[in-house]
Amino acid sequence: MIDRTVLRNIWLLAACQGMLLCNAVTLIAVNGLAGRLLAPTPALATLTITGYVIGTALTTLPASYFMRRFGRRAGFMFGALLGTGGGLLSAFAVHTANFWLLCLGTLVAGSYNAFGQQYRFAAADMAPADWKPKAISFTLAGGILGGFVGPAIGTLTRNAWDVEFAATYASLAGFALIALLITSRLTIPDAGTARHHADGGRPWSGIARQPAFIVAVIAAAVGYGTMNLLMAATPLAMDVCGFPFGDVAFVLQWHVVGMYATSFFTGSLIRRIGVLSVLLVGAVLMLACIGLAWSGVSLMHFWWALVLLGIGWNFLYIGGTTLLTETYRPAERAKVQGSNDFIVFGVQAVSSISAGALVLGQGWATLNLYALPAVVSVALITLIMIWRRRIGVPATPA
Repeated sequence: MIDRTVLRNIWLLAACQGMLLCNAVTLIAVNGLAGRLLAPTPALATLTITGYVIGTALTTLPASYFMRRFGRRAGFMFGALLGTGGGLLSAFAVHTANFWLLCLGTLVAGSYNAFGQQYRFAAADMAPADWKPKAISFTLAGGILGGFVGPAIGTLTRNAWDVEFAATYASLAGFALIALLITSRLTIPDAGTARHHADGGRPWSGIARQPAFIVAVIAAAVGYGTMNLLMAATPLAMDVCGFPFGDVAFVLQWHVVGMYATSFFTGSLIRRIGVLSVLLVGAVLMLACIGLAWSGVSLMHFWWALVLLGIGWNFLYIGGTTLLTETYRPAERAKVQGSNDFIVFGVQAVSSISAGALVLGQGWATLNLYALPAVVSVALITLIMIWRRRIGVPATPA
């Protein structure tokens, strides 16, 4: 039986995740389009998305160590303040038609995302060992709110002010302020952070050599990188194919539903069939997504591909996070969690930089083929680890 205080905190973290995803999905829906309006060249259209991802990647380690020093609650509140500033700066940038300032605004918003990525780790660290997969899943399930609210806000606010997208970016500050209020109600115990501050745990090289660590990081990184590559390119690809913005919002909405509604049963699925099996299913679903996306450009091709992409991401991300929690001790928590997210969002940054140039230069079908080798590699290393466990080779060395 899980403690009531822990359960309350998990629900609050899920609500924070919902606000984070309202912010993120709204950004994704409009960033490429706003970028194309303001960018000096079409190839830079998704640089606004890249700014968001780079902001996340650069802040992951500082965010993790900030929370180690000052606690989770303080870190989440500070991150929400960054999100407020990023939304207001982006709105001002669009109002003044300043592309590079918009990239800076999305970079600051990405820093908020880096702090928000710790919601799942905060839930996992509080929960008993047998409840960790569920704690991670339930927290991420809050993101389903973003699937419905984000696209709707993008549609309603796109032309609400005289300058297109200015009101949309301003709404992001509102989501972050709501998250700030929610995080102020958290009662996460930070006892032990000072005790562990001086104890760095094992050397980094020893942690990183663990097969479980390698599989966990690669699965999450490839899952996030592939998801971001295809999702960032989707609004541009659909626009090129002549679909209205409402159809783009519809596809992204169901993509996010696939990403986060799945969380309601991913934790139970991990407990039932094992984390490695869930990772393998996630890789297979992403392969199915690539096949569908490559085969056509009808609305239903985009819809099915993005739904499968979302579910595949969910299995790889939650599975990778769950597997990662097996690889570190309490004293190593900050550096392992921060380093994992730095790698994951570093890969996502590369995919963001590539998305605009690939989809506009080589086409939607070709872009999907670039993701194929990475997803196949995840399936292969997961199969190798399943085989190692079956023959009795430990996943984490003593």
